Amino acid sequence: MSPGLPGERRAVPSGIIDSSKAVAVLDIGSNSVRLVVYEHHLRALTPVFNEKAACSLGRGVAQTGDIAQENLAMALSAIKRFALVVRLLNVEHIHILATSAVREAGNGARFMEAVEHYMGVSGHVLTGEEEAHFAALGVLSGMPDFSGVVGDLGGGSLELSRLRSGTDTLGETLELGVIRLQDDSALSAVKSYDIAKKRLKKSKVLKDSSTDTFCAIGGTWRALAKLMQMQTDYPMHIIQDYQVRADELTELCKRLVTGNTDEPFLDQINRSRAGLLPYGAAVLSGIIERGGFKKILFSSLGVREGYLYARLSKKQADANPLLQSAAEMCRLRSRSPRHARDLIGFTGEFLSALGEKESKGQRILREAACLLSDIGWRGHKDYRGEQSVDLVAYSALIGLDHAGRGFLAETLAVRYLGLKHQSSSQSLSSLVSAKHLFRARMLGTMLRVAYALSGAMPQLLPRLKFKGKEKKVQMVLPADLSFLQSARLRSRLSQLARHAEIELSVIVSD
Repeated sequence: MSPGLPGERRAVPSGIIDSSKAVAVLDIGSNSVRLVVYEHHLRALTPVFNEKAACSLGRGVAQTGDIAQENLAMALSAIKRFALVVRLLNVEHIHILATSAVREAGNGARFMEAVEHYMGVSGHVLTGEEEAHFAALGVLSGMPDFSGVVGDLGGGSLELSRLRSGTDTLGETLELGVIRLQDDSALSAVKSYDIAKKRLKKSKVLKDSSTDTFCAIGGTWRALAKLMQMQTDYPMHIIQDYQVRADELTELCKRLVTGNTDEPFLDQINRSRAGLLPYGAAVLSGIIERGGFKKILFSSLGVREGYLYARLSKKQADANPLLQSAAEMCRLRSRSPRHARDLIGFTGEFLSALGEKESKGQRILREAACLLSDIGWRGHKDYRGEQSVDLVAYSALIGLDHAGRGFLAETLAVRYLGLKHQSSSQSLSSLVSAKHLFRARMLGTMLRVAYALSGAMPQLLPRLKFKGKEKKVQMVLPADLSFLQSARLRSRLSQLARHAEIELSVIVSD
């Protein structure tokens, strides 16, 4: 391990889960070298540090057979700094992964020896098939129910795999990285499209594809998704689980390939990434055409997360990522994590009395909302609602599509601000169906009732029961808690009854 700085002091963890043991992945790609340090090794990974250095290791490798010395020097300079970062952050385990540039370069092995010298850990040069496998697992780690084709576009190669029922059934690598395409096409995006189409014909994954869904991974495709969001005035700029129609994306790709210099918002894309966009667009256009895909999803999670996911125990891998990350946020920010568990039982019992049947996805969202329902308590009372909405809607929670983010945002807005709120969650309502928006508002109103009863303290809610028949529901209070029938509680119960269109009364048990 690098000795670091004289007299250095390691960082004291603050604001992170107690006893967590940080894990890091140094990802040596053909376009950039990136270090990501995660709080600890779980299904739901939380980045503590995430930084990249653009080194273009893949530039010219196909022509010369070696990584250019200038680019090697840039990469090693960044890696020296990253070695210090992992030391200061007390990282317990470091994983070093290298991809196509290092794999193909004649001087790749010597470069990896230098990396090991600075990092103190030997690295693993992934085969193309391994890249495809871990990319597929990365998608699965963030989208547990995804089925379709996964593509990971790097600087030197494109990895494709089929993912079905939690298993990647076929994987491959193709010489279609964006830097390689720039080199092979002599910086002609139009020519790169023809090259991409020709090389994609060799794909076994795309041949006879039986799915209409393609999931795109990689920095250039994330930039493409960001551009699409800006041009369509999409209500959030989160890339993970962003979904678009293939025909709409194809139109944007064709404009980029043909060099439309008036493309709106292009100047807001990182300059180094914007230069690669036409080549990434060329590859994606070819994939959509070859595979006949109808919808495109984007994933921010890929090889790094997939590599760590593969090293989890079965029990850890089977954990729901949304509930796991929501539970951690609850533990860090709420007054009582135990009370959040009480809320899950309270809301579930009310829905049961109402005769409501939940799907698995609805249950997970309800439980997540309960876990997140007190994360704003430290804020000023006039801003707790907005702060909570923003923390949920724009957080790094995974296992959550954009409609789910809108659902949780609306639930928390109602929980804090009531049914007549005017909050930022309304901008996300277009992502949620009318049926689920109604359900989110009912759940938020149920939480208002619960907090009026419990004051965010545990042990009380489990003593309350609900009885129901058709549209008539009764809340049953134990005799020793009859004093809870306050004007505030009656007001909130009335709001819940009106929204759910039911008769809701309180009775005291003997």
